[in-house]
Amino acid sequence: MKTPLEQFHLVAMLRQRMQQMPDAPALRYQAQKQWQDISWQQFGLFADGISRALLALDIGVQDKLAIFAQNSPQWTIADLAIAQLRAVSAPIYPTSTSEQAAYIINDAQAKVLFVGGQEQYDKALQLIELCPTLTHIILMDKALVKVACAVTVVHWQELLDGDHHSLQGELDQRINDSHLDDLHTLIYTSGTTGDPKGVMLDQRNFASAIRQHCEFIPFHSGDVTLAFLPLSHVFERAWTIYALSQGGTNAYLLNPAQVQGALKEIRPHAMCAVPRLFEKIYSAVMDKVSKAPKGRQRLFQWALHQGHNHFLKDQGEMRFGPWRTFKWIAADRLVLSKIRDQLGGRIRMMPCGGAALDPQVNRFFQSVGLSVLCGFGMTETTATVTASRPGNIGIGSNGTPLPDVELKIGANDEVLVRGDTVMRGYYHRPEADAETFTEDGWLRTGDCGRLDEQGRLVITDRIKELMKTSNGKYIAPQRVEGMCSREPLVEQIAIIADARNYVSALIVPAFEALEAWAKERNIPYKDKLELLENAKVNAHFEERLKEVQQELAKFEQVKKFTLINREFSQKMGEITPTLKLRRKVINQRFAAEIESMYKKVVQLD
Repeated sequence: MKTPLEQFHLVAMLRQRMQQMPDAPALRYQAQKQWQDISWQQFGLFADGISRALLALDIGVQDKLAIFAQNSPQWTIADLAIAQLRAVSAPIYPTSTSEQAAYIINDAQAKVLFVGGQEQYDKALQLIELCPTLTHIILMDKALVKVACAVTVVHWQELLDGDHHSLQGELDQRINDSHLDDLHTLIYTSGTTGDPKGVMLDQRNFASAIRQHCEFIPFHSGDVTLAFLPLSHVFERAWTIYALSQGGTNAYLLNPAQVQGALKEIRPHAMCAVPRLFEKIYSAVMDKVSKAPKGRQRLFQWALHQGHNHFLKDQGEMRFGPWRTFKWIAADRLVLSKIRDQLGGRIRMMPCGGAALDPQVNRFFQSVGLSVLCGFGMTETTATVTASRPGNIGIGSNGTPLPDVELKIGANDEVLVRGDTVMRGYYHRPEADAETFTEDGWLRTGDCGRLDEQGRLVITDRIKELMKTSNGKYIAPQRVEGMCSREPLVEQIAIIADARNYVSALIVPAFEALEAWAKERNIPYKDKLELLENAKVNAHFEERLKEVQQELAKFEQVKKFTLINREFSQKMGEITPTLKLRRKVINQRFAAEIESMYKKVVQLD
């Protein structure tokens, strides 16, 4: 018999941990280049202090408060403090513009805005006049300077220092009155098209997600996880809540660009990530190997082969005798463990979501002994719908459904989902709800998929992102982009194919690697633009693309490409905060470059 869902209410679970392990580290952060810990007892004191201060600001049950900040312990403390009041948090990506932040604040009718750093503070001051419901701005960084404006600006420490202990009884009552049907958060979809919609996730959604993950992907008390993705996204947010609910330590990375250094310092046992991180690590390793002496290259390939055999053994697909065991131990000591050490040396699992992970990249990590757990989920499903598990990886798949999640394949191969982790709907968007749910309550995911022989979900592509060439062939752009991203010289790539007679691509080179390659070959250039126009550079890219696309059908392969001299940008609206391409924006902004790839071209097969 299952434990009642009420016992997995996130407030109850976190407060239970505070009582059980008061001196153990709960939150970890970097200050003056040193990692500092916040104990579970301190976590509780801070959360209660912020909760009481918010009561003093007259925050009522189900009132909305927005969090506009980078990852930090204060982010999670504020999130819990809001939940204890039965109020509702509305996260805003730290990279959002003031207009995007104003949209969320107004749609949610938020009263209070927590801001993280100077960038968010500057934007917050710009949007005050646009947000009539906003009464308070709370500064989470003590270095920020209060300025006079139309709302009350308060420092985080002022809230903690305030004398609000008389409100403890009211706080206790709010906690005791907590209900699974309380709305916990409004997470606004970043959206590749149209205005964002507020996804309503309640305490039942999160409680069910915690209970199901306990059964599905165990995380142990005392384990450390690194919060590398933005907490404003459901993937990192839900994983952080789950890890903390199990008594783990959550380390916060302020700057995602510093992830490799943080991995060595924090030495996490787990970390959720998106495919781009794995692609970059894979490309860096393979690039280094390609420059090594032939003997070392052969040793690396031999070791990787032994690691792959060991992975197959763990999947029940290969039997191991003493000789294979000996070879794997030797390979691990000589090569594989050294790669794991570059990521801290303690990682047991790395949940991966957000997009498809290229099978070759996945196979590399499994062979090295790093268990990447590919999954499928959405904001609308409190993240995980399906996930791989150690011993049941299924490279190329997204794993099996969580224990209490119902999944089926509907019309046009669309993946449909039902269960306690599915949102209650979009905030004030009944017309969107009608489009998103079937008459019998199934959530339409908008993704194409199938179930393999083992019941694992295989996502084929986004229904709306499938591209149809003028020859009637369907192209799955994420698959092509994933393969091309294996190449170390490719930093970003956007596939063009819709209504065209062949596939082309806009490619942002990895300039550091490209410049090193050019220097080795004495290729002269004044600036990036001249480097990208060099015939030898373009010929090399053409050769590398042919190599990495061998597994694709001829009609799927990139036939022409343009190298561009800057990255696709969040600020310019070309990618979402979760690094998904906004194809419509990219197609418009690079229209001239795209058209030039289709002019005066002979027929290509």
